Amino acid sequence: MFIMDAHCDTLMDIVEGKRRLADKDKGGQLDLPRMIEGGVSAQIFAIYVPEEYFPGAGTRRALQFVDTFYREIEDNSDKMVFVKTGSDVEKARSEGKIAAFLSIEGGEVLEGRIELLRIFYRLGVRLMTLTWSLRNEIADGAFEERTQGGLTRFGIQVVEEMDRLGMVVDVSHLSEAGVWDVIGGSKKPIIASHSNSKTLCPHPRNLSDDQAEAIARKGGVIGINFAGFFLGRGNRSLEGVINHIDYLSEIIGPRHIGLGSDFDGLPFDELPDELKDVSKLPRIADKLAAQGYSDKDIKGIMGENMLRVVKSVIG
Repeated sequence: MFIMDAHCDTLMDIVEGKRRLADKDKGGQLDLPRMIEGGVSAQIFAIYVPEEYFPGAGTRRALQFVDTFYREIEDNSDKMVFVKTGSDVEKARSEGKIAAFLSIEGGEVLEGRIELLRIFYRLGVRLMTLTWSLRNEIADGAFEERTQGGLTRFGIQVVEEMDRLGMVVDVSHLSEAGVWDVIGGSKKPIIASHSNSKTLCPHPRNLSDDQAEAIARKGGVIGINFAGFFLGRGNRSLEGVINHIDYLSEIIGPRHIGLGSDFDGLPFDELPDELKDVSKLPRIADKLAAQGYSDKDIKGIMGENMLRVVKSVIG
């Protein structure tokens, strides 16, 4: 089975020198040995730069992440491949290696300069979450709801350029108005890499039914986040993850659902007991099978859906 996770923050630990990707059980929730144990076929690694680096040092910090990612790929080239195109993914699959994508979580690293988007693209970044949860030059984030602000003029330019380059626009962390602006403005399928249903859990980071339906109409995919605070009170469990999959399957269909664990971006106590690290991902497939999901739908949710959208955009 092809298993693809749309979001992890593991590079933060590696950049800070806490561990390497090949180190097993040296902290964190995702490493290469446990990815192999869990049967992971593709992983999207995020560049996340905290707000204390802005203004002035954010782009430089992001480039440190890029360098770290390249170093990890080089040191583990027998097991993992840096992928930038659909053909790269298929080559990795044929060789039995993990396809590693590089994304940006928070377009503030562009510091308002469109040329930096093109530079990051040339460095291999193929996805970008437009904001973290706060405001930046592109748009308001999910925690800026009081303003009702969406994309700025620069943000519109960024989305248009991402479409032109072949970069996936990711609306997780974006304000509600911003999500609608992207839905109306992007000509490509979009993703919410690590967001859940706002109906089941009314958190600003989650998506309304209308937004989920609109993402699906564009051919996009929503990656289910494993965090307790996005699953909802009393739902921090594998069952809670399945509840969000079930609900979204009802309103948009299983073809538009994937996984967005948020591993290494969460405290351990926010993760379901049954999903404490990446090696446990097959438990989701087992639970879906037990609930009567078809083999086709399970394969889609576990990775094929997200891969379909990413490949359709990046070429």
